Amino acid sequence: MNKFLFSLLSVSVFQFSFFTFNSSAQNRHDKAIYKEYKAGYYQNTIMRGISDNTEKKTPPKTQQYFKMDVIGMDVPTSPAQFTSVFRNTPISQGNTGTCWSFATTSYYETEINRITNQNISLSQLFTVYWEYVDKAKGFVNTRGQSLFDEGSECNAVKRIYQQYGCVPYEDFPGYTGDVKIYNHTGMMTEMKTYLASVKEANAWNEEEITGTIKSILNHYIGTPPSSVTWMKKVYSPKDFLTQVCKLNMSDYVDVISLKEKPYYTQMEYKVPDNWWHDSTYYNVPLDTFMAIVKRGIRAGYSIGIGGDVSEPGFNMNNVCMVPSFDCPSDFIDENARQFRFNNQTTTDDHGMHLVGYMNKDGKDWFLVKDSGSGSRNVGDDNESFGYYYFHEDYLKLKIVDFIIHKDAFKNLWNMFPTHRG
Repeated sequence: MNKFLFSLLSVSVFQFSFFTFNSSAQNRHDKAIYKEYKAGYYQNTIMRGISDNTEKKTPPKTQQYFKMDVIGMDVPTSPAQFTSVFRNTPISQGNTGTCWSFATTSYYETEINRITNQNISLSQLFTVYWEYVDKAKGFVNTRGQSLFDEGSECNAVKRIYQQYGCVPYEDFPGYTGDVKIYNHTGMMTEMKTYLASVKEANAWNEEEITGTIKSILNHYIGTPPSSVTWMKKVYSPKDFLTQVCKLNMSDYVDVISLKEKPYYTQMEYKVPDNWWHDSTYYNVPLDTFMAIVKRGIRAGYSIGIGGDVSEPGFNMNNVCMVPSFDCPSDFIDENARQFRFNNQTTTDDHGMHLVGYMNKDGKDWFLVKDSGSGSRNVGDDNESFGYYYFHEDYLKLKIVDFIIHKDAFKNLWNMFPTHRG
């Protein structure tokens, strides 16, 4: 029997064998509470770090959020409980919409360590810089129809690395001045205002437009280096990628599970952040999607994930679950998943980095590293700072796509008739 199919069957048998022991969990009736909004990491750290007039700022309006109540539930409480891979310390993306770069940069840092045993911190903002340049070109080529905004997808990092390379964090941290917290509000306003004037004037000079966008980026986040020195040797960013980091971008695949296209074909992920209309996502059945994740992380392959984080079961003590009042565990399948994607209750919100796992009562939990503010509301002296604990049901229902090394996917190639790799 094919080893991968045997692995899938093993996972299925493993899950089925726990069914009788989990009858109470399957019949769980979760509760929710209204939690009053309290200023957290975003207001108390990010905004205070980037504002000169915090005392004059209007305090946030009192709001209440409908959240799953996990008090008294036996849930993970520490990253130390998970079997996990190497990863660098979580870094905040600040007041920016660049989770896609922070998550995937973290992913490739882990890959570098897995492949070479090196601990290298890469620049997230080097990638962001060139992504904005490419977005400006797309804006010109489509005469203003292509999206120019902060969001993007995990595989944008792969595309940028292939075209421009990568550099160490210390060579391009993406700060200017003394402020050490990322804030792209002014930069985005300036770039968008400029591009709106270009569209209004119908003045589509690509060289002039990209030159202006670069000058704005240079002012706010710095000028990216054309070479870096590593271990007393000078490299171009492309050579640093291949010769030092030992990363081959063709080794990485993007996996998705949506019923709207036939399984075992490649498809376009039709969301605004896929502004360049990438159609190389490998679409697989949901059980296979989950089996790749489970087998991959157990074999030491971390995973860059993307999906929805605006849920009542998300971010209660950094625990992320699917409440029974949303969808009971037994009913989470490809239909429930597609239904939510179609009616846009599952949206393309956020990119994160899956770095560990644990099995608890017959179900997997996943350790997820994050650059957003929500994972930091526990306080920076808490070991959970910068992490979430995802129940497997949450991944199954709300995480739409992931990136992983092709070796964790290789036994599926023969299922894709168009694959030539």
